[in-house]
Amino acid sequence: MKSVILAATAAIALASPALAQVKVGHLADYSGATSDVGVPFGQGVADALAYINKTGGAGGTQMGVETFDYGYQVPRAISQYKKWSGRDKVVAIQGWGTADTEALITFIAKDEIPYFSGSYAGQLTDPNGSGEKSTKAAPYNFFYGPSYSDSLRAMLQWAAEDWKAKGGSGKPKYVHMGANHPYPNAPKEAGEELAKELGFEVLPAVQFALTPGDYTAQCLTLKDSGANYAYLGNTAGSNISVLRACDTVGAKVQFMGNVWGMDENAMKAAGKAADGVVFPVRTGVVWGGEAPGMQTVREISKVSDASGNAYRPVHYISGICSAFYMKEAMEWAAKNGGITGANIKQGMYQKKDWVPAGMEGVCVPSTWTPDDHRGTTTVAIYRAKVGGATEASVDELVKAGTIKLEKVTSVDLPRKKEWLGW
Repeated sequence: MKSVILAATAAIALASPALAQVKVGHLADYSGATSDVGVPFGQGVADALAYINKTGGAGGTQMGVETFDYGYQVPRAISQYKKWSGRDKVVAIQGWGTADTEALITFIAKDEIPYFSGSYAGQLTDPNGSGEKSTKAAPYNFFYGPSYSDSLRAMLQWAAEDWKAKGGSGKPKYVHMGANHPYPNAPKEAGEELAKELGFEVLPAVQFALTPGDYTAQCLTLKDSGANYAYLGNTAGSNISVLRACDTVGAKVQFMGNVWGMDENAMKAAGKAADGVVFPVRTGVVWGGEAPGMQTVREISKVSDASGNAYRPVHYISGICSAFYMKEAMEWAAKNGGITGANIKQGMYQKKDWVPAGMEGVCVPSTWTPDDHRGTTTVAIYRAKVGGATEASVDELVKAGTIKLEKVTSVDLPRKKEWLGW
């Protein structure tokens, strides 16, 4: 896949030799522990960057893009970053995981390289380190979508109302589940604190690895604890194993996935065990939905699928949004001193409730300021619906209505100062 992407990008660059070029890094997980969701997101980013080049570049400037599959290995990410920031002189990076993004915070700030991550850890949202629970300033970190913590806060608010609506008595029980790793742990403390405020009994966390496995023991623990609501902090691949195991042992729990915790591919793989899982969706529409910007999305999809028939999961469209926000910040930079990292960062602050041109109805209006990198605190919650056997392709299952993504609600969280960076 990597070679295909690089070839496509190179061909586009050769077709426009007269245009100026800046270098952009693209760090992806196509082979590691989070590749189940890393592949569609990374493909969305890569296709969008290639499409931008094909249609004139960012303000007339072509992007020389190198996509690097680091297999979710932090040392490989740091090594690649040193190449990009040193010899290659990239002006921006489309990144990926939480552990590697957090490891690079200080470096990218020093080097003034805007870093658009696939990690939505709350601590990446505080550019000045002024939040009560911030661990450090993250002035060059950006991401598209609500933070992991805000997504969990929204789902807990929904869960509290869901408990009442179902006539639940006493305190509902909440449990955080996931690997003992920076990514699943990122919203743990914030979620547990709000759960207590909302009247939940918070149970001890249940750990399971980031990779698929036999998690029967964890599901038996869950069942014995009487948990009512459980947060799945891992990506879809390992969550599928949990959902299947819990279905087998009869653990009747309302699962709440993180933004990477569920998608159409996971619904097919988990089958009926995924039915009812709720999770955040970052875009205003999913594949097959109607929005003006979907015409552009479908054209972008043809970069890697000339037939135009490929079904694209929720992560693919989110990857496009991440690339397009960077693109418009680069356009502002081009008109205001040139496309440098520092100017791209300033470009991110120029608009309010911002939707990139061509992405109307797709990318959720977002605002970044010099004091607050929470692009949005609005969280759309969807429910996975699986109504039958799932042996067919995702495209066929969606067309048949066997699997559906149903919007449950949208929660507008207050932009609390004490939640900044946490």
